Amino acid sequence: MVTYNEHLKNILTQILDSYHILRDIQDKPGDLDNIKKEMLKINGFLKVATNNIDEYKISHSDFKKLKSKFSHYLENYFFEKEIETMAPLYSKDTHRVKNMRFKIIEALEDKKMIEDMGDLMEKI
Repeated sequence: MVTYNEHLKNILTQILDSYHILRDIQDKPGDLDNIKKEMLKINGFLKVATNNIDEYKISHSDFKKLKSKFSHYLENYFFEKEIETMAPLYSKDTHRVKNMRFKIIEALEDKKMIEDMGDLMEKI
């Protein structure tokens, strides 16, 4: 049986993996689809962590603060509609693709969310 800590660590690992993929994309034509895919994965895992992980069952108090940051991200950043609008017009414009990728990365790094995820993973 998987413990809450192991379940949370698996979720955080997948979020960080997608974040690193976003950071490493080379901004070529067609990369907008990859950006969208990774962003949707991140959003899904953030929703799972926010809705299904009980912060009182995690042995480290840092998760409560991190869960609050997840909620903040999900409430304040919504890139899906922007990507859908942008895709037919600018999917081959590498500058716009790069700008979109940077905006998503900047949002993930807001309030040190990504950094705090890495710190928490080391503790659990």
